[in-house]
Amino acid sequence: MLFGHFKKSLPTPEEALRGRPERPYTVPETHTVLGNPLLGPYPEGLEVADFGLGCFWGAERKFWQTDGVWTTLAGYQGGHTENPTYEEVCSGLTGHTEAVRVVFDPSKVAYEDLLRLFWESHDPTQGFRQGNDVGTQYRSAVYTHSAEQEAAAKASRDAYQPVLTSSGYGEITTEILPAGPFYPAEAYHQQYLDKNPAGYCGIGGTGVKLSAPSETNWGRSCPTGIAPADG
Repeated sequence: MLFGHFKKSLPTPEEALRGRPERPYTVPETHTVLGNPLLGPYPEGLEVADFGLGCFWGAERKFWQTDGVWTTLAGYQGGHTENPTYEEVCSGLTGHTEAVRVVFDPSKVAYEDLLRLFWESHDPTQGFRQGNDVGTQYRSAVYTHSAEQEAAAKASRDAYQPVLTSSGYGEITTEILPAGPFYPAEAYHQQYLDKNPAGYCGIGGTGVKLSAPSETNWGRSCPTGIAPADG
């Protein structure tokens, strides 16, 4: 990854780079692993989830390896600059974080199971960093597409916090916000670790587990419960 200038705060809309009305690069048509289109519109019945958990190269692979995921897309989200480039995002002057768009079949994998994968695949307590990757573009985030997703994301966060605390970790810094514009990243970022199997990953969890929603009460049927650790 490109290690940019580390900023300790997010830019305001007035401070952010201006951007541009059109994407300055092309995005491949299909996923190199799953074979499905990267960009929408997506088939009826599929749902979209957006996650930021550090370097999107390794994060994207976590999700495309999950049964029920139809396609994944690396991109930029949560910022102010329209159609940013990778270099601009790494400058810390766009406000974006590296994110992965996950298009999934809810009849095969539940949103709550994707949340569990999200929490367990990174350290959500590190603020503007993830491991050795430092900068606002590596912050942890969940961008929701419905009130139901928002409730599930917040319930899973509230379930995971006491489990992390009991394991010696601090407060979760993950931002949970309604999804704004998602800007697909440049072609070479898409499915990067499929094209470069020995490439840099940078994704690693805490080792602290969150019980599956089917085994607890933090799923959609009761979104305010607390889930204990798996053990």
